[in-house]
Amino acid sequence: MSKNLQVKFKKLSDKAILPSYAKEGDAGLDLTCTRVEEIDNQDFGYIQYHTDLSVEIPKGYVGYIFPRSSVSNTGLILANSVGVIDSGYRGEIMVRFKHIKSTKKYNIGDRVCQLIIMPIPKVEIVEVEELSNSSRQSAGFGSTGK
Repeated sequence: MSKNLQVKFKKLSDKAILPSYAKEGDAGLDLTCTRVEEIDNQDFGYIQYHTDLSVEIPKGYVGYIFPRSSVSNTGLILANSVGVIDSGYRGEIMVRFKHIKSTKKYNIGDRVCQLIIMPIPKVEIVEVEELSNSSRQSAGFGSTGK
């Protein structure tokens, strides 16, 4: 049986709620909104959710921020598709969504996203003249059918 990975979180205010798994077997730790900030742009708007938490991701790991499935009940789209928390980052965990039309939003106290921590290899770059053949080759967007 594998040992659990210990990850340190720091509360940046008394409003912060430590992340937790909603159910046994969940992959993502739910992060809770402590503050909401609306950022208007000329073409669209952002809603930035604060967690008042910072984290120390261990070296050799990365934290990925994904929206929760409840985002489908809103008009929110995670602005950077998937957030990445590098092991050296110690700032506040925040998530920024683009919102469309009359968006249903998350509120303070709502779980707004999930954090998944995974091992990440250190990649050694090797320049070559040719790559090996594969059954897919360069077939891209939509190449596997509908």
